[in-house]
Amino acid sequence: MSEQYQVLARKWRPQQFEEVVGQQHVTTTLQNAIEQNRLAHAYLFVGPRGVGKTTIARIFAKALNCAKGPTTKPCDKCASCREIAESRSLDVLEIDGASNNGVEQVRELRETCRYAPAHGKYKIYIIDEVHMLSNAAFNALLKTLEEPPPHIKFFFATTEPQKVLPTILSRCQRFDLRRIPSNLLLQHLKKIAHAEKVTVDDAALDAIVRGAEGGLRDAESALDQLIAFCGNKIEENDVLQVFGLVGYDKLVALTDALLDGETNKALQIVKELDEAGKDLQRLLADLLDHFRNLLVVTLGANAAELLEVSDVQLECLTVQSKRIDSDAVLRIMDALAAAEGRLRYALSKRVLLEIAIVRAIKARQMVGIDGVLRKLNELKGHLDHSAPVGASSAPRHATPPSNPASASPSSLSEAWAYAVDHLGKVSSLAQKQLVGTRLLGLKDGVLTVGFDPEFAAQREFVDTPRNRELLQARLKEKLHANVMVKFEVTETTVPTAPRPPRAAETSAPPGPPMKRSLEEYRNDPLIKKALEIFKGTIVEVRK
Repeated sequence: MSEQYQVLARKWRPQQFEEVVGQQHVTTTLQNAIEQNRLAHAYLFVGPRGVGKTTIARIFAKALNCAKGPTTKPCDKCASCREIAESRSLDVLEIDGASNNGVEQVRELRETCRYAPAHGKYKIYIIDEVHMLSNAAFNALLKTLEEPPPHIKFFFATTEPQKVLPTILSRCQRFDLRRIPSNLLLQHLKKIAHAEKVTVDDAALDAIVRGAEGGLRDAESALDQLIAFCGNKIEENDVLQVFGLVGYDKLVALTDALLDGETNKALQIVKELDEAGKDLQRLLADLLDHFRNLLVVTLGANAAELLEVSDVQLECLTVQSKRIDSDAVLRIMDALAAAEGRLRYALSKRVLLEIAIVRAIKARQMVGIDGVLRKLNELKGHLDHSAPVGASSAPRHATPPSNPASASPSSLSEAWAYAVDHLGKVSSLAQKQLVGTRLLGLKDGVLTVGFDPEFAAQREFVDTPRNRELLQARLKEKLHANVMVKFEVTETTVPTAPRPPRAAETSAPPGPPMKRSLEEYRNDPLIKKALEIFKGTIVEVRK
C-alpha cells in the first residue's frame, strides 16, 4: 500500500520561526523573549484565517519544550519536538474552543493544570478560536489565567478578538498577525511549485494570490487543487475556470465601460461573466480593489509602495487615471461598495450587480459641488470677457432730477440701468441675476426691485450688503440723492419696468415687442457656452 498523501498546507507547514511567511514582527518578538528569559504565561494570537496563528503557537511550544530548550531553534529531532509536530504530545494540548466552550470543560482543564508535565518543561494549552468560549467558561478560567502554576502556559488563537472578554485580553500578551503581502505569497508558491516539479505561469500565480486574499493556507490549498485538476502544468485559464475568478483583461474592459459611461457594454460584460459561471460577488470585490488602485494612481501617490500590482497592471492603471479625476473615482466606489454587503445574501446576484453598475455609471456622470463651483468660475471668466446682457447702457450725460421721488419712470430706469451696468464690472454674475427684474417703485427714498417667484434663488444670491452699496452709489451719481435699494419677491408676475431707450431706438417708431424664437436662444453664444459647461439642454422658454 502506498504512503498516505499529505496535502500541501500540512506538508509545507513551517517548523521553525524562520520559515513563517510574513509575520516577522511576531516571530522576532517571541525569539527575543526566549533569549532574554522573559516568557509570559499567556499569549493571544489574532488575525484572519490561514496566516499562521496556530502554526506560530506550535513552533513556540516546541521551542519551550525542546530537549535543548528553551531555544529559538527547536531541533525537530528529539521526542518532544516530534510529538508536538505530530499532534500527540501529552504536554501540549490543542483544544478547539468551538466544541469545548462550556464551563464544565474549562473546569476539567483547570483541574489538569495542577499536574506537572510528563516530559517537557511546560504544560502548554493551545486553545483555537478562543472567542467561542462562553462567558461562564471565560469566568471559570480567569483565576487560573491570572495566577497559573509556573509550569503552565496558555496560547490562544482567534479571528475575532472583539468577542473575547476584556478581562481575558488584559491577562495576555497580544500579537496581531497580518495578511501576507502578495509578493511573499508569490515567492512561497513558486518555491512549492519548483519543489513539487509543477510548472505554473506567472499569470496563474497572480490569479491564485488574488483569490487567496493574503491567506497562505488558502493559496496552498488552491495550488493543491489545481495540481489535481491540471497535472504538472497550470495556466491562468485553469485557475479562472476552477475558482470562478475573472481575468484581469475582463476587469479592465468593465472598468473602461464604467469610465466611458457605456451602460450597454458594461451590462453585456456582466451577462457574459455570469453565463460563464464566474463568481459575481468575487467580481465586485475585484472591481472595488481595481478602483482602489486607480484612486491611488489618480491621487499621484507613490504607487510602487502602496500598490501590489505588476508592471503591466500599473501601466494600465496609469492610462485609465488620465480619463477620470479622484472625485469621480470615489463616487463610483461608493456606488459599488453600497452593493457589496447586500450581494452576499441576494437571491439574484446578477440583478443586484447590474443595479450597482448602472448607479456607478450615473455617479460617474454626476458633478460634485467642487465641480459645480469650478464650472461657475469658468463661466464667470467667460462672462467677464463678454458684452453685458440685460443691463442696457444708459446715457451717461443725462441730467437727473434733484429730487429722486419726482424722477420720471424713464430717468429712473436709465439710472437703474447705469447702476446695474457698473455692478457688472465688479461682478458679472451678480449683474446677470438682475436680468428680468422689475422696478416696483420709488417711495421715501427707497427703490424697490421685484423678482418673480420662480427667481427667488437669484434674489438670495444678489441681495448682499456689498451689492446694494455698489448699486446705491451709482444711483446717487445719476439721481443726485441718496436712494436705498430694496429687493423683494413678488407674489405674482408684475409688468416689467420700462427699459431705457437706446440711441438707435429713439428715432424709431414704437412697434410690437420682439419675441426670440427657441432657435435664437439656442444660437446665442452666451447660452451655448453655459449649456456646454453644464451639459444642459433648453427645455422650455418662458415669457
